[in-house]
Amino acid sequence: MSPRRVPFMSLTPGDDAGAIREAMERVVARGWFVLGPEVEQFEAELAAAMGVAYAVAVGNGTDALALILRALGIGPGDEVITTPLSAAYTSLAIVMAGATPVFADIDPVRFTIDPGRLAAAIGPRTRALLPVHLYGQPAEMAAIERIAAQHGLAIVEDCCQAHGATAGGRPVGTIGAAGALSFYPTKNLGALGDGGAVITRDAALAGRIRTLRNGGQTDRYHHAALGVNSRLDELQAAVLRARLPQLPGWTARRREIAARYRAALAGGPVVLPAECDPGHVYHLFVVQAHDRSKLQATLASDGIETLVHYPVPIPRQQAFAAWASAECPVADRVCGAIVSLPLNPRMTNDDVAAVVAAVRKGQTSCEL
Repeated sequence: MSPRRVPFMSLTPGDDAGAIREAMERVVARGWFVLGPEVEQFEAELAAAMGVAYAVAVGNGTDALALILRALGIGPGDEVITTPLSAAYTSLAIVMAGATPVFADIDPVRFTIDPGRLAAAIGPRTRALLPVHLYGQPAEMAAIERIAAQHGLAIVEDCCQAHGATAGGRPVGTIGAAGALSFYPTKNLGALGDGGAVITRDAALAGRIRTLRNGGQTDRYHHAALGVNSRLDELQAAVLRARLPQLPGWTARRREIAARYRAALAGGPVVLPAECDPGHVYHLFVVQAHDRSKLQATLASDGIETLVHYPVPIPRQQAFAAWASAECPVADRVCGAIVSLPLNPRMTNDDVAAVVAAVRKGQTSCEL
């Protein structure tokens, strides 16, 4: 009998297939495909769901971050402090805005930026702090807020892996000047292609981003600023409108699966991720393994797919060599041990049990 296959995730529509098809047909029948009523409705519905006054839909999460920085007046000559452990797009957005990324190491438990490392990274050119709510785990925002206030710095939140998460009971993306969301298909709320949004309580900031996302136009063919072309299309907005109401249920299932992993693997062969805030939404379930290669090979032989998020800290990436002066030993160590187990709302309890059995078979020591 062949082992039970557990894919890391499935991106084809599931129970929402009918709603997605209906939404797409509505757009096609209307014949309006860019910056139309679907985007406007999605922005309103997203803002309400995320607990903010304004949402501005853009082409992707990277653009969302870059546009926030530009709208805050951050650019050449400025520095933005961020984490070394994230998708490289976080720091790419800083460079796209013309600013310089500065890296402060991560907390060894939470894996998000360590507030205790921020003070040493702040310099005369620092304009903003850019924490990432990594894997669905909120960053330690209360401490980050205190530091930002002491030094007069803006906070820009990368919420691309944390749709609907809360930090100390407050929705992420509402704590700083603005938050960036990604709707890449793998996200907790995913489109059928690229997509992103800025969420904010600041009307003026939202207005500047609306102008910048559409080529800097204040009116058709009248360009008041050097903007970009970063617009969520109507088809993706319609898909996201169909899926947004399901996000709370999907989040509940993610938390349930995480709880099952924790119960079954407690005191076992891998180091489990910390849950430092009950607002964690478990975009990923990332464990640390003594021998990652062995663990992944064993799980693969049992039909269990895994990934590594992320194998190389951003300051060690070749593309960021010009800004790699910071020493981030915690991120260096963590990136050598982490592995992401399957966790998505479509998993059954039997799938979870199969992953647990394979992990126990593939790893005999949790020493790091």
